[in-house]
Amino acid sequence: MTSLDRAALEHENWIAYLTGVGRCSRSVEIDRLDGIVAIRSTMPFDWFNQVLVERDDAKVVDLPAAAGSGHRGAAGPIVRLRDGVDDRFIPGLTGAGWVAAGQGTMTPGMTAFPIDHFAAMAPDLPGFQIRRVDDQGGLDDHRAVVTEGFDVARTVAIGTTDIDLLGTLECTIYVGYAGGLPVTSGLGWRSGRTIGVYAISTVPAARRHGYGEAMTARVVADGIAAGCDVAALQASAVGRPIYERLGFRVDVLYNAYVKSAPIR
Repeated sequence: MTSLDRAALEHENWIAYLTGVGRCSRSVEIDRLDGIVAIRSTMPFDWFNQVLVERDDAKVVDLPAAAGSGHRGAAGPIVRLRDGVDDRFIPGLTGAGWVAAGQGTMTPGMTAFPIDHFAAMAPDLPGFQIRRVDDQGGLDDHRAVVTEGFDVARTVAIGTTDIDLLGTLECTIYVGYAGGLPVTSGLGWRSGRTIGVYAISTVPAARRHGYGEAMTARVVADGIAAGCDVAALQASAVGRPIYERLGFRVDVLYNAYVKSAPIR
């Protein structure tokens, strides 16, 4: 499998996750326009206020219109274009007043293939247990870890983990407990042969114990059990070295574009 093949699966899975969460969330709206997908919400979280090119046959002229219509968030939306894949959209986007947000805003899309080794990677961490969320109590624990671990508004944790997700076949939500307390979160999203790894977060007081790595391994191992052979994720600068150690590699970079402020 080539890097381009893996990048395509990562992109497909990310969109499947975003739109799948959006279908279950009262805070998110999803709009599609001939191969372009716009995710809009009132949450202060750019993943759910962004526009992505979904299909190769998307029209260049449609992107500025999709990006600029019906925005719900307090801040402006973000357009993310894949470096070397979506370049044909750049002239039309910048001509419509959008500007590159800068190198520091680039998002690495990472994949691991093959992933059979993850099934044997679960470390023995005394006093630590990962549980699959299947009720409101577990969902509340997951939301609490996401809120503290990512230092985000609780509305983000609630808006991205609606109770309806527990009945979604493609999705599995997890919480890791140490000493009986919720310390780590995780979410797996399956699309075809790909298991997507999302919401890996650890509360500050429990970091550097290997809990996040153990959670990542569990999400991927469960994906293997469900028939997946590719794992995908979008890494932060802090998380990227950890994922590289687990066998993930960068296959695509997303460049962010924002609407430039008018000159006064």
